[in-house]
Amino acid sequence: MPKTDRPQSRRAALLEFAVLGLLHDGPLHGYELRKRLTTALGIFRALSYGSLYPALKRLVDAGWIHETQEPTTAGKRPRITYELTADGKEHFQDLVAASGPDAWDDDDFDVRFAFFSRTEAQVRLRILEGRRSRLEERLANIRDASTRNRERMDGYTLALQQHGEDAAEREVRWLEELIVAERRATLDPGPTAYDDTTTDITTTTNTSTTNIKE
Repeated sequence: MPKTDRPQSRRAALLEFAVLGLLHDGPLHGYELRKRLTTALGIFRALSYGSLYPALKRLVDAGWIHETQEPTTAGKRPRITYELTADGKEHFQDLVAASGPDAWDDDDFDVRFAFFSRTEAQVRLRILEGRRSRLEERLANIRDASTRNRERMDGYTLALQQHGEDAAEREVRWLEELIVAERRATLDPGPTAYDDTTTDITTTTNTSTTNIKE
């Protein structure tokens, strides 16, 4: 399998992960890829072609995706379709199998969660539990800072602090619901048990993402 030794930022690595995940469902043009990245994943809301196409080139050079130029009429730019290779599928499976602390961070977690349907149950559970621990630690820090500095804060700062505490509390509750659902599905993987929780998860995800990103 072709390999690259290039250093890259976490955001660049996250973008490549998201591209591989989207292409896992089938080939896409660059325009459609950008559209899905900007509408479905908040971290890439302002993604430019100047960031996307270099990432696609790196993935092509690594042998993880293949590009095909479609024939066009005279005067029009050729449309390029990107497709996951066999090595790319294997690499993506290696990525979704990872469950280290990076997967618990804000942006990383959001992108990882978007591809949970392709992630093994035990990996999903480790990521959810790690994320919950991270949020509980953040919540404790917010409360401690609020207690120590309350007398020195004006009304606006207090309101902002309370907003952060409320948001962290909501996400902790949401994560706890997801963890319970994952554990229940592991014990009883039948369609009824899991379909019911999937509906709840989808609804709660939309609400939680909106609240946390405000």
